[in-house]
Amino acid sequence: MALQITGLGEEIAAVTGLPWNIPLEEWPEDPMLAEKRGISRHIVRLVRSTDAPDSEVYAVKETVSEFANREYKILRELTQLDSPSVQSIAVIEGRTDKNGEELPCALVTRFLPYSLPFRVVLSDKHVTAEDVTMMANALALLLVRLHLLGFWWGDCSLSNTLFRRDAEGYAAYLVDAETGEFQKTLTNGQREHDLEIAHFNVAAELEDLQLSGVLYPGMDPIRASTALIKRYHRLWSALKDRQVLDPTDRHAVERAMRQLHDLGFAVEEVSVSMEEGENAGRLIFQPKLVAAGYHKNRLRELMGLDTEELQAKRLLASFDRFRGREKSPKPPINDSARRWLNEVFKPTVELIPPELQGRIELAQFFHETLEHRWYLSEKAGHDVGLEFAAKSYVSDVLPYRRDSGVDVRLDGMMQP
Repeated sequence: MALQITGLGEEIAAVTGLPWNIPLEEWPEDPMLAEKRGISRHIVRLVRSTDAPDSEVYAVKETVSEFANREYKILRELTQLDSPSVQSIAVIEGRTDKNGEELPCALVTRFLPYSLPFRVVLSDKHVTAEDVTMMANALALLLVRLHLLGFWWGDCSLSNTLFRRDAEGYAAYLVDAETGEFQKTLTNGQREHDLEIAHFNVAAELEDLQLSGVLYPGMDPIRASTALIKRYHRLWSALKDRQVLDPTDRHAVERAMRQLHDLGFAVEEVSVSMEEGENAGRLIFQPKLVAAGYHKNRLRELMGLDTEELQAKRLLASFDRFRGREKSPKPPINDSARRWLNEVFKPTVELIPPELQGRIELAQFFHETLEHRWYLSEKAGHDVGLEFAAKSYVSDVLPYRRDSGVDVRLDGMMQP
């Protein structure tokens, strides 16, 4: 069988140029990229499409043809549904070495910039119990989002997840969908089965880190894993269970909607009804259809910025304060958004010098600059200002940050 590559048209040229006649374990790998690669039951390599330092980075995994094609299709569908997951690029079949011996099939996915495997995050000497909790919360939210789409993961674990910094927390992305499958809707039994798998896997992974002396001292792996399951149930209940509201409270429904927005979900369909009979007079609020990314989508619509959810929430809070200071009558919100972008956000991120660009995501830089401003202002006893805080952050913090082994352009978060 001749070499056969099936994948995205615009990526085929780059993928074709990789050394498919060499076993993957013999591929050279940039040490800076190697540290971003997690542990996998398969042989995996992170590689650049060309020798250029700014070229596209791919993750290549060797597996059998059936699994590679199945995972390729699942990841394509998850991407189309705007689910947090890596993007599949190509499946390579018919590989042979220089002696004509058959080599395993390969699946190529796009490297997720600014992402880190959990072992890298938890191996940092500054990691705290709160970091572990935030990672568990991020994984719980990811699992909720997948289940809302009717996707049963089948192997939810920290190892099959990548994490990106998201303001003060983390965002979780599915990186391995080999065992997953789509259903029209998931039954409670299917969801609980997924949770049982997640509970066992996460506890085992954290125990492994504990035995290696990496895990935060005093952290209980079982308790941390259980916290993930509890967080999932709280989120699922908030999104799916009906709420009994005070019918005399004119703002009760508005507050119920806002609570879902605070969780990062837009309410696309809801049922509000008054009960009859024994429970007459009770106002029932029942979410029917929710979609993740409320703040992220609002920020994209207003500013054209593409960020994580908590980053978007923080940027929108900055914009709301900016708009609140505008004189009445206030201009249209899109005009205010354009001014905030040009007068606040862009001048701040443009303070990053060329030699330090790519060390941290732009939205994350802006968020941490706001945090840095608060810290400096508290210390000084007065507001030091955004520009002063940004310059201080660039000087004192940014040189020691490296959230990704891949540099990005300054406009990397801008939508075309």
